[in-house]
Amino acid sequence: MGIFDWKHWLVILIVVVLVFGTKRLKTLGSDVGDAIKGFRKAMNTEEGDKGPEQSSAQQPGAAPLNQAQTIEGQAQKVQDPVTRKD
Repeated sequence: MGIFDWKHWLVILIVVVLVFGTKRLKTLGSDVGDAIKGFRKAMNTEEGDKGPEQSSAQQPGAAPLNQAQTIEGQAQKVQDPVTRKD
């Protein structure tokens, strides 16, 4: 019993077919495959484009882009100029 009962899966399948229709379900697999291929292609193209730019853009002695950077300095109190009211 429970969710793994074959009767429950049959009811879920019937509801899915009624909601989406058989024509849309036939094209679902190819649409998902095309979307995944496009995503992978975009990721590979993006990584290939960034490789040479990162090495040339980074200055010698600078911290790598993925590491945290801190700004060193000392805070000073700024005083407002005293104005006289005559």
